[in-house]
Amino acid sequence: MSKKYRVLVVDDDQDILDLLKYNLEKAGFKTRTEVNSEHAIDTAIKFKPDLIILDIMMSGLNGIELCREFRSLLQFKDTYIFFLTANSEPRVHETALENGGDDLIEKVIGLRVLSTKVRAVLVEKWKIHKQLNTVRAGDLKVNRRTGAVQVGDHQIVLSKTELDLLYFFAQNPKKQINSKQLIENLWGSNFFSTVQTLQHYLQNLSKKLDHRLRQISDDTYTFIPTGK
Repeated sequence: MSKKYRVLVVDDDQDILDLLKYNLEKAGFKTRTEVNSEHAIDTAIKFKPDLIILDIMMSGLNGIELCREFRSLLQFKDTYIFFLTANSEPRVHETALENGGDDLIEKVIGLRVLSTKVRAVLVEKWKIHKQLNTVRAGDLKVNRRTGAVQVGDHQIVLSKTELDLLYFFAQNPKKQINSKQLIENLWGSNFFSTVQTLQHYLQNLSKKLDHRLRQISDDTYTFIPTGK
């Protein structure tokens, strides 16, 4: 990568910090770590990170509290913030996103996922903003929290997986993406046993959207919004 993007990692476990720093620097990112969440704001102001990674459960300020503090400061209002957590409870995830996190990664999934997602948003310029409840693209309106999807004057019903896919496509209109990139950007792991399984969801979604989601090659898709 031509630009050396900066990543700040905050966690009260020094062993985890050392491991994350090694992996992120190996992936080409300039990385600073902070073991004391109380010092994280000062560290960030000096370091000027392009992306911040926060562990949720920390002594002192926890990750969610710290995220709120970052979002209250103008210089970090639009900085990407990812959460790391060992807690798989959906309510914890939602609380983290509701308080300003762009994405959340479970530690059990592994470090490769983290580096992949950091690269996706900083280098490849994919948008992953899960803290946004509503996304609009043309005549499409998607509410991630309620699951409501409106196309023009019509409501359509989607499965959870279809909703996740559409929410991502609506934030990245007209960009071409293949199945592997979708899995990495949305779930960060081998979420589907086969690419064919994902393609089945994509084909169903395309029909429900009256082909606004278009398959442009065997394994590449793009979302073309229509209307205002």
